[in-house]
Amino acid sequence: MAYPIERGRRLRRNEKIRRMVRETVLSLDDLIYPLFVVEGEGIKKEVSSMPDVYQMSIDNIVKECIELERLGLQSIILFGIPNHKDELGSEAYNDNGVIQQAIRAIKQNTGLYIITDVCMCEYTSHGHCGIIKDGDVDNDTTLKYLAMEALSHAKAGADMVAPSDMMDGRVAVIRDILDDNGFEHIPIMSYSVKYASAFYGPFREAAESTPQFGDRRSYQMDPANRREALREARYDLEEGADILMVKPALPYLDIIRDLRETFDLPIAAYNVSGEYSMIMAAVRNGWVDKDRVIMESLTSIKRAGADLILTYFAKEVARILG
Repeated sequence: MAYPIERGRRLRRNEKIRRMVRETVLSLDDLIYPLFVVEGEGIKKEVSSMPDVYQMSIDNIVKECIELERLGLQSIILFGIPNHKDELGSEAYNDNGVIQQAIRAIKQNTGLYIITDVCMCEYTSHGHCGIIKDGDVDNDTTLKYLAMEALSHAKAGADMVAPSDMMDGRVAVIRDILDDNGFEHIPIMSYSVKYASAFYGPFREAAESTPQFGDRRSYQMDPANRREALREARYDLEEGADILMVKPALPYLDIIRDLRETFDLPIAAYNVSGEYSMIMAAVRNGWVDKDRVIMESLTSIKRAGADLILTYFAKEVARILG
C-alpha cells in the first residue's frame, strides 16, 4: 500500500506546531472597542439586546477606559447619546456636548487612542444621518454639519475621526476643515462601504438612533452590490481618507477581501451589533463554545484582509489571550 508523502497533519500534531505555522494571528493591537456615552452621573445601563454592553455616563466611561487599558487594549470609538435632540443635531457639534466632555475626561485619565464616530443620527430628533429636506436626507446641506462635528471632536482631543453617515463628499469637507484649523495630523477612518444592513438592530437601541420614519437605504449601500463597494472606497481614498472601513464584517468578508486586494490603505471592519448579539444568544443557550466562536469569527475577519476590527468582543479577546 502506498502511503502519502505529503502529510498535512504533521503540522497540526500539537498546539505548539499549530501556533508556529499559523498564518493569521489576532492581537489586541488589531481591536477597537465601541463605547456608548450618555449624559448624567453614575449611569451604567445594560443594552437589553446586547448582553454585557452598556450605556455609561462619563464617570463610568472613564472607569471602563482605565480597565480597558489595564487589559492591554489601546483604542476605543465613542458614540454620544445626548439628552437633547433636534432636527439639526445641534449637540453633535456643541463643544461642551456629551462626546466632547467624554473625550477630555478620558484623555485626562488614560493614554487610550480615541476615535469618534462622526454622524448625525444619535443627535437628530428624527434619527436620520443628516438634515432632512422634502422627506429625505439632503446630502450637501448635511456636509457642513458633519464638518462642524468632526472639528468639534478634534478640538476636544480626539485622535481620529470616523464619518459613518455615507454622504457623498463628506471625507473631503472634513479633511478641508481639519486642515484649515490646524488639525492636519488627525486621520480620517471612513465608513467607506456601509451597507443598509439588518444587522444594525441592537446598535440602534444602544445608540438610540432608530429612524422615526422611512429607512436609510437612500444613502447606505444595497447588500446585493459588490462592484459599487470599490467605487465608494475609491471616492474616499481620493478625498483623503487614511483608513477604509467595511460595515458589517461577517456577511461581507468578500468585500473586505476585495478592498484588501485593490487598495494599499489600512482596512477596518466593523463586527456589528447583530453579529455580536447572535453569538451571545447562542452562548447563553449553550449552543456554542463562547471563546472558540469569538476567536474564529474575529480571525475570519482578519484573514479576509482587515487590519483593524471594531468589535464588542474586544474585552473578551483580552481575557482569552490573557
